[in-house]
Amino acid sequence: MTKHYIRNSGTAWTPKQERELGQLAKQNTPTRVIGLKLGRTEDAVRSRASQLDVSLRPTNQSPYNRKK
Repeated sequence: MTKHYIRNSGTAWTPKQERELGQLAKQNTPTRVIGLKLGRTEDAVRSRASQLDVSLRPTNQSPYNRKK
């Protein structure tokens, strides 16, 4: 059984999708997963996040400053 995802390729981003993008990015959700949830490609998610000034970088996974 496969899941069916809504494909929004070529359609304009709605304010609701933009809010969801921001919320998912704050939760450190991987770009691929964000794309699947919103029915967009990874490139589309990265592009829109850049336009909205939303960071897709993980916020709490620094490999530096770890205690040994």
